[in-house]
This record gives sequence, C-alpha cells and structure tokens, in this order.
Amino acid sequence: MTVPLSPVLQNQGVYPFVRLHQAAARVAADGVEIIDFGAGDPRGEAEPFIQEALTRALRETSGYPLAQGLPELREAIARWCARRFGAEIDPDTQVIPTLGSKEAIFSFAQVMLDPGSGRDTVVVTEPGYPVPERGARFAGATVEQLPLRAPEFLPDLDEIAEETWERVAVLWLNYPNNPTGAVAPMELYERLASLARERGFVLASDEAYSELWFDEPPASALELADLRNVAVFNTLSKRSSMTGYRSGFVAGDPEIVSALRLFRPSIGTAPQDFVQRASIAAWNDEAHVERNRDRYRRRRELLLDLFARKGLRLAGSRATMYLWVEVPDGETSEGFADRLLERGIVVAPGSYLGESGEGYVRFALVPDDDACRRAAGILEELL
Repeated sequence: MTVPLSPVLQNQGVYPFVRLHQAAARVAADGVEIIDFGAGDPRGEAEPFIQEALTRALRETSGYPLAQGLPELREAIARWCARRFGAEIDPDTQVIPTLGSKEAIFSFAQVMLDPGSGRDTVVVTEPGYPVPERGARFAGATVEQLPLRAPEFLPDLDEIAEETWERVAVLWLNYPNNPTGAVAPMELYERLASLARERGFVLASDEAYSELWFDEPPASALELADLRNVAVFNTLSKRSSMTGYRSGFVAGDPEIVSALRLFRPSIGTAPQDFVQRASIAAWNDEAHVERNRDRYRRRRELLLDLFARKGLRLAGSRATMYLWVEVPDGETSEGFADRLLERGIVVAPGSYLGESGEGYVRFALVPDDDACRRAAGILEELL
C-alpha cells in the first residue's frame, strides 16, 4: 500500500541545489577539497551587534510571534525603505515581516490566485530562482515562463500573448537578478506596474539582492510613485548575511498587505520575536552592509581578472553575489560544471535554473577570501 502524494510534488524532481550538494558530497568522499560556489548562501557569522541584539531579546521572548510582526520592526523597515528608496511606506498598512523571503514567495500565489475569475496564471522569468514557479504550481496555477534575453537579461513583454495577459494573476520580476546578475531600468517597473493596474494582476518584485551592487545602487519597484498592484519582497539574508535568521518583508499595495495579514496567521510564518529584535538592529545600520559589499567586491575582482586572462566571457553580472559566466565553446553547462567539480570547484550549471541558462554557469561569491584565492589557483591550472 502506498501513501497518496501530490502530483505536483511527484513531478517536481529534486531541488536543483540539493543535486549540487549531493554531487559535491560524492567528490568530497574521494578526498577532494571542496570550494563551494554553488549555492548563494553567505558564509560566516552575522555582525556582532546583530548577535548581541538577538541574545538580549532571548531573555524577553515568550509566546507565539504575531503574524503581522512587531510594530518596531515594521517601523524600522519603513524607515529603511525611505532612506534607501525615498519610499513613503506606512508601517501599519504597507509592510509585513516574513520568515525570510523564500516562504513568502512560495506561498504568494495561494493568496493572489483566483481561478474562478479566470486569474489562474503566474508568469515567471527564466533562467531564475525556482521558488516562484514551484510555489505557483503547488497553488494550482498555470505557469508561463518568460525568457530573459542576453545581453541585458531583461524580459521581452511583447512575447506574452494577449490571452495570457487576460489570465495573469501574478507576474514575477527579480532584479538584481539571480542568476544573471543583471539589473533592470526603472522604465521596466513603470511599464509593468501600469500594466498591472490596467489589466488587474500583481507585479511581484523579488529584490533580495538590492544591496549587493558595485557601481551604483539598482532601481527598485519601491521607487514607483504609485504602488497599487505592486508587492516588493526583500530580506536580510543577502544584505546582512543573515540567512539562518530567516527575516524579510513584503511591502507595497495596502490591499495586498491586508490580504497577507489575513492569510499568514493560518500558516504561522513570522520570525521569532528575538529574531525580529535582531532584524531591527540590522535594518537600522548601513555600515555593515558596506563592509559586506567590500567583501564581495574583493572576491569578484579576483575572479574577474582570472576569467579575463583565461578568455571566459562574463555576461550580466552587474550586481548580486553572482558571476554569470559563459562556458567554453563546445561544452555544456553541466559538462563544464562537472569538469570543475572534479577539482573540487562547485558551480551551478545554468541549465539547472532554466532552459535559457544553458551555456552558462553561476559562481556564487560566498567562499571566504582565502578559499577564493585557492580556487583561483586551481582554475588557473584547469582552464
């Protein structure tokens, strides 16, 4: 006798980065040192002042965290949005804390889908972070993939058919982009927000990498003059290297935030109060974010110099912790990744992140400086 399983789950296969971890474990078992550029998980501890805020709050915490989050955290997020983007966000009606951004992104289609009215479709860009698509499919949505076109890695909205526009409930953007490192112009947000209001769908903007930039701060949907039909997702995971804390937010249209406040108590997803207290400290400080950017800049420059000398072509890669690299002529994404893995260098094949990712690999600049230097020496011999 077998247990019944969701057909969506059965058809999804192994999560891409679980596959990477399994492959790396097999190589490590043979005694090869692993230097892991595969998953975008910042290494190292959170800043001491964040840890201290966490431990102080531990003594004060009791009871379940409320789904709407602490008022002080919502206020800290609203202040940060104002400082960073010039956005006037009402902390009581336009922001809700989340357990990182992954769970909020995954569950968002459950809140916004309305199949009875014909709004049964979610549009996602590819190559891309797999969670918006996976969450949409579990919610019963029809998913339409919109390829990102090189060299800018922006979506061509004219590729969306009229019948699709009529059924769209949510359209996802992700800039600065994972995996390509591309950034989007403000004009893209303006056009899509206008279309969202005109056609009655939600523009969902995943901006997890908004603070990892090297030339100039990237645009945000929070800079729009009109946030109706707009939901922006952000997180402390990348900005503050707080992946294990699981703390983020959704901000934007008050109607969308109101719907999330109604939905989220049912699934119990709010950071613990002591994590929220640590998050307040993190959102209130920019100096540690600048130090974080400097770390990624050092690692980036080391590998960019190597790639230039070895003739590996860089694509996108204007922001984020990622380098989106074209594979050598005659090789596939997975084949090139396997060749690097034999020497202990783990990278993500672009094909793991969508059909349009074939021909690229993604380096996540998360190993420390010493590991990056060791990796550069290995790559110097190998390429």
